[in-house]
Amino acid sequence: MKKLLLRDYNEDQIKNLVEIIKDCVRENRYTISLEDNKMENTQFIEEYNINEKKRIDILFNLNYRDFCYGLQNLKDGVEANNLYVFCVERELYNIEDKKESIDIYLKFNVLYSEMEEYRLLVSLHKRNKPIEYAFK
Repeated sequence: MKKLLLRDYNEDQIKNLVEIIKDCVRENRYTISLEDNKMENTQFIEEYNINEKKRIDILFNLNYRDFCYGLQNLKDGVEANNLYVFCVERELYNIEDKKESIDIYLKFNVLYSEMEEYRLLVSLHKRNKPIEYAFK
């Protein structure tokens, strides 16, 4: 089943989303998705030694201009939560200690509960498909 791309976001909406993301990072209300079906995330984290400090740096330095598009979530029970895709370029060192310029594909599932407010489920890995930025 093909995911439905969502592009009808304005700059203010995405600036607000970036602030929510930064609040979640600041308050440690995010989880990196590392289940079996998220092997790309695990490989990326291991290959570039993406420790917690680097994760926080990547997430906290997100800019609304890094936004690409939204996706309709097709998982049962969370269809109301859209997914948000960003792509950032960072200089990272690989496991051989060689510096590389990497496009990092970031996908955010912003979850809301009355008890916790917002929480993020984050997928991050090397970009593996073409992307277009909404505001660049």
